[in-house]
Amino acid sequence: MHATAVPTPSQPAPHTAAYQTVEFDAGLLQRLGKSGPRYTSYPTADRFDEDFGYRDYLHAVAGMRTRGGARPLSLYLHIPFCDTVCYYCACNKVVTKNREKAATYLAYLKREIAMQAALFSSTNEVEQLHFGGGTPTYLSDAQMDDLMAHLRRSFRFAPDAAGEFSIEVDPRTVSPERVHTLRRQGFNRISLGVQDFDPEVQRAVNRVQPEEETRAVIDAARAAGFRSVSIDLIYGLPKQTLETMRQTLDKVVAADPDRIAVYHYAHMPHLFKPQRRIVDADMPDSETKLLMLQLCIERLVDAGYVYIGMDHFARPGDDLAVAQRQGRLHRNFQGYSTHADTDLVACGVSAIGAVGATYSQNVKTLDAYYELLDQNELPVVRGWRLGMDDALRRSLIQKLMCQFEVSIPALEQAFPIVFRDYFAPELARLREMEDDGLLTIGEEWLSVTMKGRLLIRNICMVFDRYLAVRPEGPRHSQTV
Repeated sequence: MHATAVPTPSQPAPHTAAYQTVEFDAGLLQRLGKSGPRYTSYPTADRFDEDFGYRDYLHAVAGMRTRGGARPLSLYLHIPFCDTVCYYCACNKVVTKNREKAATYLAYLKREIAMQAALFSSTNEVEQLHFGGGTPTYLSDAQMDDLMAHLRRSFRFAPDAAGEFSIEVDPRTVSPERVHTLRRQGFNRISLGVQDFDPEVQRAVNRVQPEEETRAVIDAARAAGFRSVSIDLIYGLPKQTLETMRQTLDKVVAADPDRIAVYHYAHMPHLFKPQRRIVDADMPDSETKLLMLQLCIERLVDAGYVYIGMDHFARPGDDLAVAQRQGRLHRNFQGYSTHADTDLVACGVSAIGAVGATYSQNVKTLDAYYELLDQNELPVVRGWRLGMDDALRRSLIQKLMCQFEVSIPALEQAFPIVFRDYFAPELARLREMEDDGLLTIGEEWLSVTMKGRLLIRNICMVFDRYLAVRPEGPRHSQTV
């Protein structure tokens, strides 16, 4: 069965056709689905090396400044605290009702922000800001006021109309009044964790969240003048059925968000302790999960949303959909983005940044974070310096993930390679996928078909040379 998309009168050129049909082939998805990376970076974060530390990061920033040019910045701040634990969660978080812990953390976070700001010239304008967690709205209004004021003293921000300043919120912790306060504090995009509206499913994952609360937050965001409202859903949760999923989707469509993310629940209790509280007998089987995915695609596309890729949908006029049509879409640690030419500066425990040709990740525990900052060192614990092969494969995988195609001549112009020689082993594997109808290999274009879009991670994995050294395994979620 095929999902149908809404046609657009201004259909882009053939090589940026974002509005065509996504083809759902259940048998193929079931046969080819396997564990694999989500490619928010390449190399992926599990490959980062502990030989890369604070001084390597300083060297990367110094090298970037020596080369000149004031690249814009993207800032990511990790607020790890939550009031309660959601059983499905795989985020780095601290579950506590002791608000003093947040006050201590903020003092150190502000110190890290100041240290990062000192490394960058005032000509580096912040075009993008994202607060993730945990639950960023765990912070009080006063704490958020103080933190935002500190950020604006430390960095130069783009005007509200040009910048993208987003925050993840838990509707259970945010009143309509708080939403208006967040807008006044400078946020212009808001992302709501919903996961599922069914009460039984919510109880099974310890996240009881009445629909009325969520709708009140969305209404407040519209009234407050937020440019974009996004909703996160998860399919494959305990107690979910096709009928509960259908009812949730109907409620989401009625709420009319600008963007919708529908994530596949990755059940890995061996890695994430809270997931051990989920009853295995309550989990839907793989066939039901595939039918849920099909239902999500069909229902959202029928409602007028564009399938961006992976698990993201957007209104045709949303910045993500526009960027994809124009070939400007980018993918980073926060997912799909419209800001491709920024350096990502990340602050907070476990936060991952990307500056120049490097990735860097902070320590994951509060104690280690505080200890390093007390030594006046940025809390970088590991990272990666990209070689030419890494940069080439990153560029290729980015194009596939964001545009579903790669121009072979453009890649050969950007890198000193002959595509068919350099990637001869990969092309041999891709021929099998071509036989399955997932992509076409032409003289000038490598193009993913509508059937292949749902298996884009599988296609990208062919170009991941680190998987050949250390095969994919239980560290990653299923590709479908």
